[in-house]
Order: sequence, then structure tokens, then C-alpha cells
Amino acid sequence: MKNPYLFGYLPFVTIFLFSLTFGVYTVSASVGFFQEIGLYAGMREFLTDAQLRLFLLIIYTLLFFMVFSALKLIAETIHETAMLFFSKDAQGESYSEAKGGNVIYFFGALASVIGIQSILILLFIFILTTFVYFIFIVYKLSKFMTLGSTVCLIAFEIIIWSLFLSCILYILLKLYNGVMASLPKV
Repeated sequence: MKNPYLFGYLPFVTIFLFSLTFGVYTVSASVGFFQEIGLYAGMREFLTDAQLRLFLLIIYTLLFFMVFSALKLIAETIHETAMLFFSKDAQGESYSEAKGGNVIYFFGALASVIGIQSILILLFIFILTTFVYFIFIVYKLSKFMTLGSTVCLIAFEIIIWSLFLSCILYILLKLYNGVMASLPKV
């Protein structure tokens, strides 16, 4: 007898591990930034170095945890909407089949410990893990769909993610331009 909930904790652990590794990097970058602008000495008057780093780690890990949790929720919603449109699975077998991909993210989160000193390595590991997960899911779900449905599923997810990321990038650029325009000219 196999328990279908055996790996139910993996998404939480995975999000926590990714959040922790990104948090550790951000703490070291923040401390360096605080030292450059002269804020670090003032902070050290109230907190020891270990306390400051621990407090920053808790805050950054919590922020990254919220971001990764939101991304997971958005990704699942996009994927399940695509499955609604293109899958012919009425019994929900494809849903059970896709749950095995959580292990890929878990190993990606473990691998992110390697890149804890570089944001580029952390981002590369996260993006590579996401790509491998996507390929695995499409492969597993392709037996529940025709070739045309599989292509449509891939196109749907790529288009929706492209639109989502383009909107985020556009908003960030508009905010940046607004802030830069509001600064006094020297």
C-alpha cells in the first residue's frame, strides 16, 4: 500500500530551503551595503553582529518565502487552467501523476546551497530547476493529451508567463523612471 500523501511536505520544505538560501545571500549583500553607506556602525550600537544578521535573515527569509509561495500559487493556477482547457483526463489521474515533480524542486533547493555566495548561481539553479520540472511535467502529462493538446498546453503556459513577467518588468521600469524623474537635478 502506497500512501499518496507521503511527499506532501516537499513544497513547504522546498520553498523554505530556497527562501533560506536567497535570504542568506541577501543578508551578506545587505551587511556589505550597510557598511558602505555607514549605517552598519549605528546598527551595531543596538545589536551585536550575530543578532543583526539573524534578524535580517529572518526578515529576508520571510519575504522570499512569501514571494516563492505566491509564485507557486500562480504557477499552479496557470497550469491547472491549461489542463482544464487541453487535457482529456476526466478522472484526475494526471493530477496525481504531476505530484512526483515536487522532488525535482526539492533537489534544486538542496543544490541552491552551492550558490549561496552568488545571486547569479542562485537564479541559475532556480531557473534550471523550473525548466527541468516543466519538461518532466509535460512528459508525464503527455500520455493524457494528444500531440496538439500538448503543444497548446506548452504554448499557453509560455504565453501566460511571458505576459505576467512582461507586466511585472513594465511596472518596475515605470516605478524606476518615476523615482529617477522625481529626484532633484544636480
